[in-house]
Amino acid sequence: MDFQHPPVHGMDIHRGEAPSAGPADLPPAQWGRVTLVGAGPGDAELLTLKAAKALAQASLVLYDNLVSQDVLQLVPEGAERIYVGKQSSNHSLPQEGIIDLMIRLARGGRSLVRLKGGDPYIFGRGGEEAQALAAAGVACETVPGISAAQGAAACAGIPLTHRDHAGMLVFATGHLQGEEGERTVALDWAALARPRQTVVIYMGMGTLPTICTQLIAHGLDGDTPAALVERATRPDQRTIVGTLRTLPALSEQHGVHPPALIMIGGTVSLQAHIGGAALR
Repeated sequence: MDFQHPPVHGMDIHRGEAPSAGPADLPPAQWGRVTLVGAGPGDAELLTLKAAKALAQASLVLYDNLVSQDVLQLVPEGAERIYVGKQSSNHSLPQEGIIDLMIRLARGGRSLVRLKGGDPYIFGRGGEEAQALAAAGVACETVPGISAAQGAAACAGIPLTHRDHAGMLVFATGHLQGEEGERTVALDWAALARPRQTVVIYMGMGTLPTICTQLIAHGLDGDTPAALVERATRPDQRTIVGTLRTLPALSEQHGVHPPALIMIGGTVSLQAHIGGAALR
């Protein structure tokens, strides 16, 4: 099978195949509905009760790359599972194709769970999918999930806010944007370099040296505490703690790979006091 994830319960649909969508000319009253579910950061025990209920009742699940095996184990036997995950330069199905598939299935009378890592509305493209489903007249309910940032903060011992260190919290994405050959990290560096805030950067491992260099260039001290949290909340989670200046070298030294979050700010200094083991 051509999957990122090995089979668990249920029936995996090969990439490129599609489940039966039923008649294409059903009246809207007979269309299925989509439940957009946040799978949380990885640990299945961090699923919300509503998310667990949606999975237990699912007969068809479209799931992303960052959904853990522990969460997929909750899909009932006999349910169809379609892997539609995306990794850097390796998309099993483009975003437009995922949206088209959901609409086609729903209009054919199939209800489905669209399962996403973390929270669907935090760098999960859930907003785009909900918007497209609404425009197509397909009913959609969104079930929030614990975000990757929340999971990483709790498990690494790095508070996202703290009265003495951070009165603001910023989430940003560090992936490259723009046309091929002119791609760059399009962030408001001056805003990210403000003092007394915690900055959490998703999808930034490939651009970590640029991120650290730009933040220092825009005013953050090179000794500002910074950390990487790899595979947050999972049994093989790792936390790497350093500074803006040292973090890129630490990442290489310890072989950090996605999924990993970059956490920057004074609250990272608390990890040594309230967190578990960390690499430095």
